[in-house]
Amino acid sequence: MNVFVYRSLKKNGYYLYTSERDNFEVVPEALLAGLGQLEFALDFELTSDRKLASENPETVRQNLLNAGYHLQMTDPLLTPHIPDKTPISK
Repeated sequence: MNVFVYRSLKKNGYYLYTSERDNFEVVPEALLAGLGQLEFALDFELTSDRKLASENPETVRQNLLNAGYHLQMTDPLLTPHIPDKTPISK
């Protein structure tokens, strides 16, 4: 299954997954309005053995099949931060 992921420019950490590129007809108007402008982030093939960083791949697949979209809400405050290892110059 092809998956297309869009980043919300209004809500940090919100991503909308669809099974058709640039087709938002199945997404409720209120949700689209809440997400604001969407920016295409990536596309990939969702297979049964595919690992996703923040989502259960089976949940994503079921949501795409049943609703036509999947919404990922990642709280940036709960996402681990990897500090920059650049030395501080004096």
